[in-house]
Amino acid sequence: MANLLDLLQGQLDDNLIGQLSNQLGGADHQQTAKAAEGVMSTLVSALAKNAANPEKAAGLDKALDKDHDGSIFDNFSDLLGGVSQPQNTRSTNGAGIVKHVLGSQKSGMIDMVSKMSGLDSGNTGNLMTMLAPMVMGMLGQQKRQQGLDIGGIAGLLSGTVNQQRSAGNPLMDMASRFLDKDGDGSALDDVAGMVGKGLLGKLFGGK
Repeated sequence: MANLLDLLQGQLDDNLIGQLSNQLGGADHQQTAKAAEGVMSTLVSALAKNAANPEKAAGLDKALDKDHDGSIFDNFSDLLGGVSQPQNTRSTNGAGIVKHVLGSQKSGMIDMVSKMSGLDSGNTGNLMTMLAPMVMGMLGQQKRQQGLDIGGIAGLLSGTVNQQRSAGNPLMDMASRFLDKDGDGSALDDVAGMVGKGLLGKLFGGK
């Protein structure tokens, strides 16, 4: 089964990172790239946690059927630049997606990605809003291409998280622990320690 995060990161070429940096007012390219990976890791981890709940999984399945078919990738660059305005605004409502997926843990997750990437929290929050439609679009695309039912969606998400954690993705591991602890803040202390010890190079060293 495909690894959802690998598919998402495959979309993050230099051109797209440059566009994202420009949309953030000329943010540092490397920090934007690191934060983009972090945002995707946190959103996938949060979606996996939500999908483990039958009621939330059913809601996610319905949202994918109705609003996220993967067509966002046909003109994502234009959407970032404000060139194209799709008829289905739910598919591109990043703020709404983030609020629904992360809920009260939004600010803690933004702080975590900010500490890990070096991008300030304001820009990290904006980046999360920009990339959330891409995450949902990729999940919806895989649902259609693989013919996934609710259980298949949950399996894809949990499988991605487990693969990434096993491969040593520190942000996926930290995001999962943060969510499991209901965002009590202790994970942020761990993040600060990881940053101070330079332990994030395994994930970000190639960027």
